[in-house]
Parts: sequence; C-alpha cells; structure tokens
Amino acid sequence: MAALTKWLFAPVPKGRIAAFRTLVYAFVALDVTFFSGWIRSHADLPQNLYQPLVIGDLLHLPAPNRVIVDATFFALIPLSLLAATGRAHRLLGWAVFILYLEWMIIAMSYGKIDHDRFGLLVALAVLPTAGRARHGETEPTEAGGFALRMTQVGVICTYFLAAVAKLRDSGLAWFTGATLTRSFIRRGTVLAHWLLNIPGFTVVSQFGIMGFELLSPLVFFVRPRVRYAMVFGFYLFHLFTFSLITISFIPHQVAMASFLPLEKVTPVVWVRRLLRRPSASPSPEVA
Repeated sequence: MAALTKWLFAPVPKGRIAAFRTLVYAFVALDVTFFSGWIRSHADLPQNLYQPLVIGDLLHLPAPNRVIVDATFFALIPLSLLAATGRAHRLLGWAVFILYLEWMIIAMSYGKIDHDRFGLLVALAVLPTAGRARHGETEPTEAGGFALRMTQVGVICTYFLAAVAKLRDSGLAWFTGATLTRSFIRRGTVLAHWLLNIPGFTVVSQFGIMGFELLSPLVFFVRPRVRYAMVFGFYLFHLFTFSLITISFIPHQVAMASFLPLEKVTPVVWVRRLLRRPSASPSPEVA
C-alpha cells in the first residue's frame, strides 16, 4: 500500500502542472469552437432520439434543447480561457469540468460514443485538486503529481480497455478480420488505398494494434527515457492513423501530454521576462 501511495503521489514540479493546466483548458476552448462545434446541432434534433448515457440518466438530465446547448457552449469558452491562466483554479476548474461533462453527454447520447475524450475528462476532473502552480516553478507538488498520474491512468485505460472491448465483442477473430480493410475502403486516404494493395498488411497491422494496446500499461514500469520513447511512439501511432483514416484523437493526445516534462517549455516565462526587461537607456546626445 505504501508503494502504491508513493507511486500515485509521486511529486512533480509545479511548473509542469501550470503548463499542463494551460494546455488542457486552452484546448477545451478550441475544442468547443472547432473540433466539437458540431455538437450544437443536437439542439435541433427531435427529443425522442435522445438516449442519455448512464450518467445522464442517473442525474436525470433533461434532453438537450437550444437553451441548454447554447448556455453550455457560451459558458465553456470564457470559463476555460480564464481557467487556463491558473487563477481561481478550484472554482473555474470545477465549473469547466461540469460544463464539459454536460457537453460530452449532449454529444454522446445519440447512439455514437467516442472514447478519445476519456483521458481529457479525467484531466478536467483532477486538475482542480492540483493546487496553485505558476509557470517555471520548480517546487515539487504531490497533489499535482496525483493529478497527472490519474490523467496518465486514464490515457492508458483508453488503450487497454479498447483492446478488451475488441476481444469481448469479436474474440480472436478481430486479429484476422476485415476491420481495417473496411475502414480503409470507407474513409481511407490515398495512402490507405495504396497500402491495401500490400498482401496481409491490414492483418499484420491488426496484430500490431492489439499488441500495442494490451502492452501499453508497460509505460508505467520502465525508466523515464524509455517511457518518453514509448509516449513518442504513441504520438506516432496517432499521426499514422490520421494519415490513413483521418481520425485524429486530438483530445486524447492533449491528455497524453501528462507524461511529458512540460515545465521545460515555458513560453509564459519567456514573455514575462521580456516584459520585465528594462528598456535600454538612450545614449546621450553629442553636443
């Protein structure tokens, strides 16, 4: 138990929390306005098509209408941008989490459920507990370490449980089935159509995907240098996926930044130092 507690609360620099907080909340504003802006159209759907997720049913949330959808949309943008500054981290953090959870319930209660936002939702749920943090701070924080660890667990669960779902629904037939072939034909890019001409490519890829997802928890048991290499491999996987079938998984990749030493990238500190730099005094005129 002591070892588990030590692992869960492994301290990280406060600067890492500040950077991750800014990244996550800035992305929420971008996501609502760009990546998931299509969710606003659910306000115009017939209410009998609304099939709430379990959490929506338990909370007795009403079916989305124009007032609910627009209120959630227009509240999320300014609140997430304010939360990205790190000020009032508890109040703003909980507000953004609740609103974004409602945004996801509105999105996923019509038959299609995406799993690329699970890690992001976990991040939004734990960031309010991470405590105060400023960009560039090196002081360690256990509360911040716990927030990042929980986000990391959410990210890896996305991979591992996806493999479990494949095995549960399709069994071993998923390895040799036509899942990727159908995806390539239905929504594949030029590169994907070209790869279809390579005998056995999709089957080998399916073995690789399943192995990658089942072994993803190993990222927690390797040395930091190997861990960073694995995370880099995760990003390459999503880049390759996008190049083949244009599925981006951007929310998941934002959450995956919880594995990275973000405190080393400090644009806010650079700007702060630039603004504080005294202007050069003018040279005296020669009489």
